[in-house]
This record gives sequence, C-alpha cells and structure tokens, in this order.
Amino acid sequence: PLRRARVAALRVPQITLAFWVIKGLSTALGESTSDYLVVTIDPVLAVTIGFGAFVVALAVQLTRGHYLAWAYWLTVVMVGVFGTMAADVVHVVLGLSYAVVSLACAITLAAVFWSWHRVEGTLSVHTIDTWRRELFYWAAVMATFATGTAVGDLAAITFHLGYLGALLAFAVALVVPGIGFRFWRWNPILAFWVAYVLTRPLGASFADWTGKSVGRGGLGWGDGPVSLVLALAIVALVGWLTVSRADVQVTSQDAVTEAESA
Repeated sequence: PLRRARVAALRVPQITLAFWVIKGLSTALGESTSDYLVVTIDPVLAVTIGFGAFVVALAVQLTRGHYLAWAYWLTVVMVGVFGTMAADVVHVVLGLSYAVVSLACAITLAAVFWSWHRVEGTLSVHTIDTWRRELFYWAAVMATFATGTAVGDLAAITFHLGYLGALLAFAVALVVPGIGFRFWRWNPILAFWVAYVLTRPLGASFADWTGKSVGRGGLGWGDGPVSLVLALAIVALVGWLTVSRADVQVTSQDAVTEAESA
C-alpha cells in the first residue's frame, strides 16, 4: 500500500517546535483540569463530562478529512483530560498500585503499536491520510496519555521524587530521543514516539508542581489558575497556527518515500 502513487490530505500536523510546545502545554492542561474538576464537582460527573467532551472532539476531528489546527488540538486536549481521569480512576477505584497501572497502560500501548504496524506497515505520523490510520493514531495517543499519567505518578509518589524531582527527571529523559535521533541514528519514528510518551509525565509533573499546595510539594498556585493560563497559551499558539498554516502537511506523497526508507 505504501508504494501506491496516492496523494491525499494528511490529518495530523507537521512535527515542528510549535508541535512540541503545544503538546507539552496540553499534557499539563489535561492534568491540572482533570484534578480541578474531580475536586470541584462530583467525580463521577467529572469523568462523564470528560468522556463526553472527548467523544465530541474526536468526532469533530475524524469528520474533517484533513488537518485543521483547532480541531486537532481540541482533540489532543480532550484526550489529555479524559486520559488523565481514566488512569486515575483505575488507580483509585480499582485500588491498583501505580506500578501495576503503568505496566497495564504500557502493555496496552504496545498492543496498539503492534496492531497498527501489522495492519498499516508503518507507525509514521506522516502517513495518516485515511480514516483507519487516524483511528490507530488516536488510539495510540490515548494510550500514551494514560501511560504517561501513570508513569508520572509512579515517579513522583511511589519513587518519592516529588513533583519537581519528577519534572527534572523527565526533562532529562526527554533529551535522550533527541540525542539518539541526532547522533546515534535512531529510527525517526522510534525517536518521535519515545519523545511523545515522555512529554506526558513531563507536562503532568509541571502542572502538579505549579498547581498543588506547598504542603504537597508544589508551588500552591492552584489547579484552576494553572489550567486557565495553560488554556490561554494553547489558544494563542493554535490561533497563530490556524492563520499561518505553518504546520500543515499538504500531501502524503513524500511520506510514502520516508515510510519505505524507515
């Protein structure tokens, strides 16, 4: 299928600096918003609202047929909020340790990647030009958010690194795939997904460090104010991308060659 001379609109953005900045902000927003909602309103209602918003955002994104910055990043934010809630619910309601939840999420993510590669032959984000590939993509995104949430809590709480310690640890870890790609000739697809997973606990640790009380190891700014600031930053950046179209991938023709070489 990769060798067909097909030109189709891609449904996800080009990987630029703006992509990584908004991705980091969205992961932090997902953490702070989830934590704010579950203590402000009934937790069951909060999870229901989070799931409903995620479904609506995903439906909007899937029906676009091509990349639109606002639709794509709205879906990412909703994945962040609901993915955080899902991982936390598994820990709190089922009483499973963060280590078990992290392992379960990692296995789920591996299963998604395996299925995706077996069906499509590549995990490259530069080939997301069909409805089926986009479904695999969003399944992987959801699994990365859940995995990152659990791993972040594992590092901060179970391993007693604290929010700041976890933030620094994941910031250092995030440099590894960049170095691996630049100097060690890592496969670009592997480097991308490793970095993508690591941005989740990095962003979540930042949100917890800034939002949680001083007594819990945070700065005490509050989950609500942190969520508001993060949301405004995302809106501003997505607005700029919508106008500039700086991250739009026009066709999948070049991606075919890249995927074959990878």
